[in-house]
Amino acid sequence: MALTDIKNFRALGDRIGTSGMPTPQQVVEIAEEGYAIVVNLALPSHPEAVRDEGAIVALRGLTYVHIPVEFDRPLLSDFETFRAVMNAHRDRRVFVHCALNYRVSAFMYLYRLLEEAVPAEQARGDLEALWHPDEVWSDFIEEVLEENGWL
Repeated sequence: MALTDIKNFRALGDRIGTSGMPTPQQVVEIAEEGYAIVVNLALPSHPEAVRDEGAIVALRGLTYVHIPVEFDRPLLSDFETFRAVMNAHRDRRVFVHCALNYRVSAFMYLYRLLEEAVPAEQARGDLEALWHPDEVWSDFIEEVLEENGWL
C-alpha cells in the first residue's frame, strides 16, 4: 500500500502531504514515509474518523494536531491556528488531512499564498485539482485574503 492509495492524496512538494481521511493502517504508513506531524482538520464525529488517531500517531513518534473545522462554517480562527501550526513546523515534514481533502486544500491554498509565496495560479490550480469551493468556502477564502490585505 502507498500514500497514493489514501483518498484524494496530493503531495505539495517534498515537505507537505495532504489527503482525505486515512485508514488506521494508512496512518501508520504516513509515519513510515517520514512525516513528523499529522494535522487533522476533520471533525471527530465524521463517520470515517480514525478512532484514537492521536494515540496511533503518537505511538509512531509523530506529533498530532487536531483542528476540527466545521465544513459548513469554517472560521478565521481555524485558519489562524492552522497557520501557526504550519509555521511552527516549517522545518519538518507535515501531513494534513480532513475527510475529503477539501478543507485541507482550501487551507493549503491560503497558506501557500500568504506564507510560502507560491504563485497564485499554481496554488489555485492545486486547490481546483480536487474541487471548486462552494459558496461557503469561496466566501471564507475571500475573508481570509481580505483580512490579510490581499483584496
